[in-house]
Amino acid sequence: MAVNQYKKTIVLVISTISLGLIVGLSSMLLGLFLDLVERVFLKYEETAKIPAPLGTFPTDRLLSVVVGAIIVAVIWWFLRTQTKTPISIKKALNGEQMPFWQTILHVMTQIFFVGTGGSVGRELAPREAGALFAQKWANLLQKLHIPALSQSDRQLLMTAAAGAGFAGIYIAPFTGMLFSVEVLLKKLTLRTVAVSLTMSTIAMFVGSLAKGFRPYYLIGDAKFSAISFLLIFILAPIAGVVGALFRKLCQWAESHQTTNKLIFWQLPAMGLITGLIALLLPEIMGNGRSLAQLAMSSSSQKMVSILLVGGLLKTFVTVLTIRAGAAGGTLTPAIAIGAVIGAIVGLFLMPWLPAVSIWQCAVIGAGALLAASQQAPFMAMLMLIEICHLDSSALLPMGMAILIATGVSKKMLVK
Repeated sequence: MAVNQYKKTIVLVISTISLGLIVGLSSMLLGLFLDLVERVFLKYEETAKIPAPLGTFPTDRLLSVVVGAIIVAVIWWFLRTQTKTPISIKKALNGEQMPFWQTILHVMTQIFFVGTGGSVGRELAPREAGALFAQKWANLLQKLHIPALSQSDRQLLMTAAAGAGFAGIYIAPFTGMLFSVEVLLKKLTLRTVAVSLTMSTIAMFVGSLAKGFRPYYLIGDAKFSAISFLLIFILAPIAGVVGALFRKLCQWAESHQTTNKLIFWQLPAMGLITGLIALLLPEIMGNGRSLAQLAMSSSSQKMVSILLVGGLLKTFVTVLTIRAGAAGGTLTPAIAIGAVIGAIVGLFLMPWLPAVSIWQCAVIGAGALLAASQQAPFMAMLMLIEICHLDSSALLPMGMAILIATGVSKKMLVK
């Protein structure tokens, strides 16, 4: 019995390392594919300094997202009606098999749509790719008659690989680990953390070969001060309420998502709406990075109306794009909406608290709303710390804000 358990542990270790390399490579390739699509359709290269296609002609922005929506509408209609339908990670964890080539096409279609300007998150694609490779890896071990992994270990590998997919594209290993054990597996033990964190760390290093270790958002370098604690009691409840509403809206959109021929006009229509808004507000495009960066870089009260309109439109466009048939994540759109709320609160309080740091308000708002909408406080906190490269002074104010926002949203969600 002890020898058999030892062999299973060896298989789990080898699987963790191998999948870390495979998933990291897939995330890196998806990131490069996104860059290629943006260069071809929007004629720009996305960076933290230039997160939106500001230099692209407005008509090119409009044409990009409309053409992109038409193309993906055809692909998603085909995948959902003419072949074996790709399944969610949750269904895969319950034993259903993810069709290989259909899932690969589904994943690449998501990245393509975001690259053309579609308003959904890009983080779902690498997670689904990771889960797919983990499931096929476990199937391969079984065919080769290698000591079989238990059902719980198969689920652990799949959730760890999904988190590693996120870590590989956002260079955020702790976030990937927490997404695995807090959001998907909901089982926090030394074993689950060790496997998930190891796989995410390997995937991060592989993914960094293309993008390096630069922050995803650019922020100031000032320490979080006592003023930030005063803002928490105003900002966190608002983020909790909006986060709960955003979660409910996204759940509604997913449960009523168009899968039949209506997608041929509904998704292009949302592409047209997105493109028309992008004529004046290009930050509305993509996964929300540019809108969040705009909020974090704001310093004038003149930005309040722009941010308010941008936040409302981003919510509207993202929810209806998913409703119209698009597949994609909601983490980065939630960060954008939270950053907007945080910046607006900070700008309103600036006359009475001139020392307030708007970027700190935006970061706290982003973390609080992300935690509220995902009901994953630890993941939200580590995600903002990793992708913004925050220092230790952010831990306490961010943690308090996330605690309050998560509590408020939970009260609303149980009603």
